[in-house]
Amino acid sequence: MPFHEMFEPDGSIRPCYDEVQKWVERTGIAGLNRRMDEAEAIFRRIGITFAVYGEGGDPERLIPFDLLPRIFTANEWRILDKGIRQRARALNAFLHDVYHRGEIVKAGIMPADIIYKNSAYLAEMADFTPPGKVYSHIVGIDIVRTGPGSFEVLEDNCRTPSGVSYMLENREIMTRMFPELFAQGVVAPVDDYPAELLKSLKEVAPPACKGDPVVVVLTPGSLNSAYYEHSFLADLMGVELVEPADLFVDNDRVWMKTTLGPKAVDVIYRRIDDEYIDPLVFRPDSLLGVPGIFNVYRNGGVTLASAPGSGIADDKAVYIYVPEMIRFYLGEKPILDNIQTWQCGKPDELKYVLENLHELVAKEVHGSGGYGMLIGPKSTKDEIAAYAERIKANPSEFIAQPTLDLSTVPTLGPAAVVGRHADFRPYCLVGKQIRLVPGGLTRVALTEGSLVVNSSQGGGVKDTWVLQD
Repeated sequence: MPFHEMFEPDGSIRPCYDEVQKWVERTGIAGLNRRMDEAEAIFRRIGITFAVYGEGGDPERLIPFDLLPRIFTANEWRILDKGIRQRARALNAFLHDVYHRGEIVKAGIMPADIIYKNSAYLAEMADFTPPGKVYSHIVGIDIVRTGPGSFEVLEDNCRTPSGVSYMLENREIMTRMFPELFAQGVVAPVDDYPAELLKSLKEVAPPACKGDPVVVVLTPGSLNSAYYEHSFLADLMGVELVEPADLFVDNDRVWMKTTLGPKAVDVIYRRIDDEYIDPLVFRPDSLLGVPGIFNVYRNGGVTLASAPGSGIADDKAVYIYVPEMIRFYLGEKPILDNIQTWQCGKPDELKYVLENLHELVAKEVHGSGGYGMLIGPKSTKDEIAAYAERIKANPSEFIAQPTLDLSTVPTLGPAAVVGRHADFRPYCLVGKQIRLVPGGLTRVALTEGSLVVNSSQGGGVKDTWVLQD
């Protein structure tokens, strides 16, 4: 049986969930479901949606929200906090290394092909150091729990990890629904995230910046699946939300068009993929880019957050080596373990994966969003056979991991509280210092037995509480 985070082994309620249990008993399941309807109405009214294209119907979806929080004790958070910060430091050190001397390859720790033949590696970034040596300014680390004290990293997100708007809006909803507990100051706050993000972005202003840095959020536009989050963060930070047509390059600076004339921009929190950001350097057919922006970036006229080319640290084949990065760059023992992972590009590991595919989870190295993966125990023989052929055709494009006994968290069902599998994504901010608000996004698989938590695959979200001492 998987570890249920609400219960002790003897079936009693864990102390950290005492107040939640009292709330459930006091309100009743029917009352809680009415509160859920209220929460959904609020989400719909303020427009918190995400987009799923290619499935027909209205692509705008309301992400399912679960009313029961996921809780970490202060001691559990101390472990997570240290491990997350450690990983963010190591990943940024790795990015600086691979775009400069490549010491980790020279030391024989990582094979060169995984890095330099990877489509996420940008040769245009070679020998360039971003301000503060920061490449990934927002590191989203996906963590799963497999036991009372066992936390493991599922993957790293170093480009533009999404979902932080849900972390903030979930908390806003819960303070309305559960005001008495928040009034006691038991739960650590997360509402200073936008201010912390703005501080971090200002700390990496380029050499050309004079005075208080001007920060903007660059969005592809209102048709993007995460547009709500782009506008939400810009609003909370008190900065402009701009589209590519609002920016232009002149005299080695990036300028924003305003009603009062052009205004120099210092830091761009971009939510546009690398290949689209500058048609003069990357995709010439891009309508989302700002011509000349990459050259201004290289010359110290603007900071792009996160740095182009940071996606190499997202790669699932690179993920395998993060514990070694921590030892190599930081001289420290990893605090958070990786999940055991087999590289199909290695013949002996490929043999093991193909022989045991029915028991494993196989993933595309460049995949995301829960797509392109196979969960062996949940798949038919025909699905397993077809996926095996895909792996054989291009082994280096796949990895495999054991099917983990993920912990379950209390989730509100129609007639009772049920356990559902979940993961956790904290958002670690990197500027001159590393900042981490006590919390993050818990994504929950709402279907019984499902291990897929992605919102695009039917998962939902819930508030994450970190209890204070």
